[in-house]
Amino acid sequence: MSAKAISEQTGKEFLYKHICTSAAVQNRFRYANVTSETDWDRLTQDHPWLLTERLVVKPDQLIKCRGKLGLVGVNLDLVGVQEWLKPRLMRETTVAKAKGILKNFLIEPFVAHTQEEEFYICIYATREGDHVLFHHEGGVDVGDVDAKAQRLLVGVDDKLSEDSVKEQLFMHVPEDKKEVLVSFVVGLFNLYEDLYFTYLEINPLVVNQNGVFVLDMAAKIDATADYICKAKWGDVEFPPPFGREAYPEEAYIADLDAKSGASLKLTILNPLGRIWTMVAGGGASVVYSDTICDLGGVDELANYGEYSGAPSEQQTYDYAKTILSLMTREKHHEGGHLLSMSIHTFYHTVAIKDYQGPLKENGVTIFVRRGGPNYQEGLRVMGEVGKTTGIPIYVFGTETHMTAIVGMALGHQPIPNQPPVAAHTANFLLNSSTNSTPASTRTASFSEPRAANDATLAKKPKAGIPAGNDALLYSTITPPVCAVSSLPPLLSTPSFSHLPAVKATMLFSRNTKAIMWGMQTRAVQGMLDFDYVCSRDEPSVAAIVYPFTGDHKQKFYWGHKEILIPVYKNMADAMKKHPEVDVLISFASLRSAFDSTMETMQYSQIHTIAIIAEGIPEAQTRKLIKRADENGITIIGPATHNNPCLTSITPLCPNQIGNTGGMLDNILASNLYRPGSVAYVSRSGGMSNELNNIVSHATDGVYEGVAIGGDRYPGSTFMDHVLRYQDTPGVKMIVMLGEIGGTEEYKICQGIKEGRITKPVVCWCIGTCATMFSSEVQFGHAGACANQAFETAVAKNQALRDAGAFVPKSFDELGDVIRTVYDELVANGTIVPAQEVPPPTVPMDYSWARELGLIRKPASFMTSICDERGQELIYAGMPITEVFKEEMGLGGVLGLLWFQRRLPRYACQFIEMCLMVTADHGPAVSGAHNTIVCARAGKDLISSLTSGLLTIGDRFGGALDAAAKQFSKAFDSGMLPMEFVNKMKKDGKLIMGIGHRVKSINNPDMRVQILKDFVKGHFPATPMLDYALDVEKITTSKKPNLILNVDGFIGVAFVDLLRMCGGFTRDEADEFVEIGALNGIFVLGRSMGFIGHYLDQKRLKQGLYRHPWDDISYVLPEHMSM
Repeated sequence: MSAKAISEQTGKEFLYKHICTSAAVQNRFRYANVTSETDWDRLTQDHPWLLTERLVVKPDQLIKCRGKLGLVGVNLDLVGVQEWLKPRLMRETTVAKAKGILKNFLIEPFVAHTQEEEFYICIYATREGDHVLFHHEGGVDVGDVDAKAQRLLVGVDDKLSEDSVKEQLFMHVPEDKKEVLVSFVVGLFNLYEDLYFTYLEINPLVVNQNGVFVLDMAAKIDATADYICKAKWGDVEFPPPFGREAYPEEAYIADLDAKSGASLKLTILNPLGRIWTMVAGGGASVVYSDTICDLGGVDELANYGEYSGAPSEQQTYDYAKTILSLMTREKHHEGGHLLSMSIHTFYHTVAIKDYQGPLKENGVTIFVRRGGPNYQEGLRVMGEVGKTTGIPIYVFGTETHMTAIVGMALGHQPIPNQPPVAAHTANFLLNSSTNSTPASTRTASFSEPRAANDATLAKKPKAGIPAGNDALLYSTITPPVCAVSSLPPLLSTPSFSHLPAVKATMLFSRNTKAIMWGMQTRAVQGMLDFDYVCSRDEPSVAAIVYPFTGDHKQKFYWGHKEILIPVYKNMADAMKKHPEVDVLISFASLRSAFDSTMETMQYSQIHTIAIIAEGIPEAQTRKLIKRADENGITIIGPATHNNPCLTSITPLCPNQIGNTGGMLDNILASNLYRPGSVAYVSRSGGMSNELNNIVSHATDGVYEGVAIGGDRYPGSTFMDHVLRYQDTPGVKMIVMLGEIGGTEEYKICQGIKEGRITKPVVCWCIGTCATMFSSEVQFGHAGACANQAFETAVAKNQALRDAGAFVPKSFDELGDVIRTVYDELVANGTIVPAQEVPPPTVPMDYSWARELGLIRKPASFMTSICDERGQELIYAGMPITEVFKEEMGLGGVLGLLWFQRRLPRYACQFIEMCLMVTADHGPAVSGAHNTIVCARAGKDLISSLTSGLLTIGDRFGGALDAAAKQFSKAFDSGMLPMEFVNKMKKDGKLIMGIGHRVKSINNPDMRVQILKDFVKGHFPATPMLDYALDVEKITTSKKPNLILNVDGFIGVAFVDLLRMCGGFTRDEADEFVEIGALNGIFVLGRSMGFIGHYLDQKRLKQGLYRHPWDDISYVLPEHMSM
């Protein structure tokens, strides 16, 4: 959602902080907030004016017409305010249909004034610009300001001038107040623009001899501009509409949404409701809510929500578990909850498994209807979850109407015992036929029109209906045409001249070439596969622009072959080297989409731009639209996702925008590889998949489909595309899927009435449930919110029906109406269906085939210590959160990753002690010396560290394994310590772990002593250490420096740990010694010291090391003469 309402206190704070005007704005920051927890003594200390001035008190909870509702206390002292609040604070009240608790109040100074000093001003955004409404009479009884106020439109990128304000708004303002008001209004408009307001109303605005007073204020800001306005906004709290509580789960999902490029929405309508929805897609979520309400479930509908735009696996899981947590919180008195789902990913099944106990305890039944990419596998997995958990889960695919599960869940229709099985993905892609259909037979229109029934019908009894027998059909479906005055105020003119001109009838051709902005390899491959199945001669993607790498080539598949597509760092190079390109598909982020699109529009070769990003601020979108109109460019989007959401798909002239139409099985199943007779336009990209499915089942298929995006100001409108379809001979009928919010659908009404649109138009506007809710609900799309009665879906559906469009009674009947209109067009000869032809086969990608279970392949790697694929990192079966919760420390983590065991606490401490005592032994040892020399040679950290590590071996630091092996072999064979020493001497071998260059029996190594004290005090038994100490007694009797050194001690003590801790078998303990695990302790510990030496040399800025000559003995052979 973009335009979000803010509290009056927040709005006034913005105004007082940032308005720039010569007018004296009074009572700046003089307001106090009161709740049930307010400490009145502290409040009066913070705001001493409360004790001395007359006051006004009112609720600050997005309530309209507070004065008329008796919710404003005026001209009171502080005691009077407290008395006024007693019967109201924390009491339930009803405002229109909404019941809510009054819990937040605002106290301000009372401003005494006359009626003549009250004014009204409102600024609000539209597609064309910002409207300024001004009326010289403000206050509670201002009346219908739309009819009475003076109006001034400030075009996009234009500035509001003082002269225009005086001339067009201040005709009835007294002369002595004009100058003050002009400065204030211009300053207010600049504030409105700078802080990205979308609506700002002040009523009344009081102007007297003391200055300007802002009494009551209502405002909305564009929440998507947070990254631009954060410094000025600060942390903005968006209160819920009155009558709906703010829940922490809503805030949690809103936070997820704010941190993601995807869309995640949740509104809790009734936490005790039985019907919960978890739906993928902004449009689909509204359709499900509509259907639930249509079937009588409005009082039981618990939530509205949607997720779309390719959220991450973790985000999907978090969203799912939030819904499941809410719905299982309390048992319903009538039985189990009902959950209607449009499952999107595997991680819903994970969440269901995690909540299987509460779900079964609450008697939850889950209904799943899934379409889209790889839906068959998703349904199979979900069905398996139902069987393994015992939760009743009913799964349905595209063979079942999208909303049929709602009727099943509510008991309005039976649940099929065995739902129809749709063709598997493999049936499409592993086609046994080797014959490719010739291109010429598959690029002509699928419907061969007759000459007598071309694009425009000569004479018709009613607008929008074909001639002949269709008149009878029309009369049974649509009521009489309404008068033009039923349209919204801005569209009530009888002239059609204000409607936008069509920029191009065909946006794409068989020769269209596109540039992709962003490294979206999946989207590019999908476009190439679509090109291929449509028998296009060459790929539609000419190049990719990706600013974050240098110029190179990227590999893709063209059918069976591999091809290379160039990737450029900047747009200029791509345009220069590919002058044939006329389409840009932008996957730029919301922060960079504006700049990259403006740059693209500098190139005259571009005539179509598709913008995928959601969350572009509306002010920037309007600037893009203005520039596009000036340059004759059609924009599709913004506000789509990396899903099939913003789409354009044209089988006749093969072009697919991004991931439009879903994966290849979707495209083939919906016959999108060849043109049909039906063109559609939709706001929702996710619903485009459903429209493809519905149209392919009810007609001969799709000619072209476009989803313009869900923002309030899409780059192109319904009318833009409907007029293109009207002027395209191959299009015989038009389908439009509108939605609540905005007025664009009324232009279709007007076009039908005035005869500009003559082809049959089937329309439906989603969002009919909004009028049934007691409080305002912002649906998934930013534009899906009705600010006026005529913006509701119900009003628009009736207007379309009255104008002559074919409008079903509900979305459930949309396919039936499309089929009826199509059959009539076939019957009267307007459409002649052609013979179906198969597409060429496209090889299935390996990853997809493996996911479907069609192939298997031995894994290249095996791992048993770590798994990063799930919701969180797992070490040897233990989630990382548990590792920290249990405070396992570094020793515990090493135990999990090296030994796959949760070691005893003393073992973890011993490992950490070993790491500490082996961390360093000065700069003179070989490893540290090498590291220092390498660092002084200017090498990087990794190179220097590696240089030091390469010296570790039996002679330096690597004796742990060897010592453990030698002592273990001797001990296990039953040798006495003396026998072991004598045998090693006889064999001429050194005893690993015995001896030190500096330390001796008389100068003991304190590292060994520390470890010895700990081991003796904590290990359950130390037979191997005791054996080694007996060996030490023998060796030191011969030479005092032949002590058990730190390597030897750690080696033998680790053998005791592995054998005696109870976590390993004897074979497992010996295996760890054999494979070199103990040397890893020294390597890991000493790496800390080597890194320290590297950093020390860099910090000291030591130069290149050169060994001194006097420390080198040069021994050369004498000169030999010939």
